[in-house]
Amino acid sequence: MRVSSGVSGFDGVVGGGLPAGRLYVICGPPGSGKTTFSAQFLSEGVAEGDRCLFISMHESQADLVDDMSGYGFGFGDALDSGQVTFLDAFSPDGKRFFGMPGERRDSNSISNRITSFVDSRDIDRVVIDSTMLLRFFLDDTDDTMIRFLSALKRVDATTYLISEMTDPSAYADEHYLSHGVVFFHNYMEEGGMSRGVQVVKMRGTDVDTDIHDLRFTDDGLVVDAGRAVTH
Repeated sequence: MRVSSGVSGFDGVVGGGLPAGRLYVICGPPGSGKTTFSAQFLSEGVAEGDRCLFISMHESQADLVDDMSGYGFGFGDALDSGQVTFLDAFSPDGKRFFGMPGERRDSNSISNRITSFVDSRDIDRVVIDSTMLLRFFLDDTDDTMIRFLSALKRVDATTYLISEMTDPSAYADEHYLSHGVVFFHNYMEEGGMSRGVQVVKMRGTDVDTDIHDLRFTDDGLVVDAGRAVTH
C-alpha cells in the first residue's frame, strides 16, 4: 500500500507514493521547505480520511497555522477537522507528555507514550518536528536515539521525522535506521534562492535519486519530477 505525500510531483519521484507504515526522515537547512512539506502530507491525510498526529517541539499550533495560512492546501482546516491531534511540547498537555526541557527522560518512556498513543487511536500519519529539539527531552546516553527510532519504526503509521541535518553526505542514526531519507537543498544563485529535493534513500521501492527542482507556490510546494538540478 502507498500513501500520497500531498505534494504535486513528489509521488512520481518515489514510484507512485510513499510505502505506508514506514519511518521517513525529512532533512535539510532552515527555510528549505521541510515543515511545509510535512504540513501538506498531514493535510492530504485528512483529505483521505486518515487520523493524524502532529508533534511540535518548537512551534505552537496557532503559529504554525499562521505560517501555513498563505497556502491553498488548507492546513488550518485540516487541524479543525477533528482528525488531527496537535501536541505542542511546551503546552500544558505537552509538558505532561514530555516533561520540561532539560528534564531528561528515558527514551523508552517517551517512545512508549508516543507508540501507545498512535496505536490506541489508530493514527495513520505522524509528523514529529524536530529531532534537534527532541534531544533536549531525552536522556543523553549513546543509544537513546537508536531506541527511540526503533520504537517509531514499529508503529503502524506513516511517520515523518524532521531533522536539521544540512549536509546530505553526513549521516546520523536516524538516516541509517529510517526506511527513507528525503533531503531538501537550498542554492544561492544570481536570481536569488533556488531549491531542490532529493530522495537519498527509500527501502522497498524504486526511486529517482536525482535532485529535482522545488518551488513554493500558492498551493504549497511543487516538485518538477521531470527536471533534475545540477550544481
